[in-house]
Amino acid sequence: MTEGNFVDYVRVFLTSGNGGKGSVHLHREKYITKGGPDGGDGGRGGHVILRGNKNLWTLVTYKFKKHFKATHGEHGAKSRSTGADGKDVYLDVPLGTIVKDPETEEVIYEVTKDGEEIIILKGGLGGRGNWHFKSPTNQTPRYAQPGMEGDEKDFIFELKVLADVGLVGFPNAGKSTLLSVITSAKPKIADYEFTTLKPNLGIVQYRDFQSFVMADIPGIIEGAAEGKGLGHYFLRHIERNSTLLFLIPADSKDIGKEYEILLDELRRYNPELLDKERLIAISKSDMLDEELIAEMKVELDKDLEGVPYMFISSVAQLGITELKDKLWNMLNV
Repeated sequence: MTEGNFVDYVRVFLTSGNGGKGSVHLHREKYITKGGPDGGDGGRGGHVILRGNKNLWTLVTYKFKKHFKATHGEHGAKSRSTGADGKDVYLDVPLGTIVKDPETEEVIYEVTKDGEEIIILKGGLGGRGNWHFKSPTNQTPRYAQPGMEGDEKDFIFELKVLADVGLVGFPNAGKSTLLSVITSAKPKIADYEFTTLKPNLGIVQYRDFQSFVMADIPGIIEGAAEGKGLGHYFLRHIERNSTLLFLIPADSKDIGKEYEILLDELRRYNPELLDKERLIAISKSDMLDEELIAEMKVELDKDLEGVPYMFISSVAQLGITELKDKLWNMLNV
């Protein structure tokens, strides 16, 4: 999937169907000239239904088509025949999609399971036919109910990527390279900031045919919590990751300070993010010798205050197996 096809925020306009009219009809046959009322009910209007689909990763379907309308219910007929229901409209969305009210920004629905169906707009009820209104004092009612009108509303669909592990780091920290090595994903990789403009997902194959999902999130910059740079475009995706993997290059001027800046951006965006499991991976460690690593460990033990860390190199395949083991244990303890 190209970055242009990854869409995680859309506004759609939805309309459910009107209910059909109830029928006003009096039973007539060759030898029955004054039969009673037998007008049937109208059919209900079509619903607009949200449906989770595990095979989708983007909301690109709704980038170009934003209006969806269910059909109306058919009117009732003689012989108490009920009109057909309107045709429902199904909107397939990726898992992790939330539905918001555009005016209040309130989250109304959340889709997290494959095949899960949520009626986002109900169709109008069909009107009752005149046979319902027969009584001892009114044997031939000549009226029926009109169908109820459907609903019309616009919604915001917002996708928060569902992944077990989210990669967090500054631009050009090596996140895309790590994802390409540890999974079968093929993200764009280049030596300049903001190579990754949209989240990339990859499946990490583990032992005994087990696996977990890792997401490469666009790089953080200072001020991201206020929307600077890519801002909220990446931060909302981190919310759904159960474990956060902080990636900091070994040639960073101050690894501890860099980690604190990243942590502070998450804290300012949503303090609950700090409750997630954390692991720090120091990338590009093939540039270090054993003596330098030993010196760095002394400093890191003081600066990171007990947060686990490890040295890796995606290019040299250094520590990659150990990283998989550590992440698996964190996800399954």
